[in-house]
Amino acid sequence: MASKKTPLQYLAQVPLFSSCSTRDLGKIAKAADRINMVAGTTIITQGTAGKQAFVLLSGSATVKRNGKKIATVQAGAIVGELSLLDRGSRTATVVCDTDCELLVIDARHLFAVIDEVPAMAHKLLAALATRIRDLDRAHYG
Repeated sequence: MASKKTPLQYLAQVPLFSSCSTRDLGKIAKAADRINMVAGTTIITQGTAGKQAFVLLSGSATVKRNGKKIATVQAGAIVGELSLLDRGSRTATVVCDTDCELLVIDARHLFAVIDEVPAMAHKLLAALATRIRDLDRAHYG
């Protein structure tokens, strides 16, 4: 069953994009694609090159690193955001537990939006810095 929330509303909840304006989020949403995947489908495979991130609009998925389950993500979560930003290797495998509707954000399209709205880069950097600080605090105290 599809959610009643719009992709823009989900993007606003994603920490990476949470400081972006509604206008900026609208540009990201327009540059993204909506897709459906059935239960059991692999969204991301650990170790492969990546250039997209996926925002779950409905459904749930399991995240595994080195074959070990590390999380279950639900509608509103983003996966693959590191590879979206640096086009590096995927750090985990993500598999749909249920049928999922996803918003696919491609690096090329996101960077085109950032080129159009350069101030968005500052917002994304600040969000990444916050995430790094949170991880640092959790790991080192």
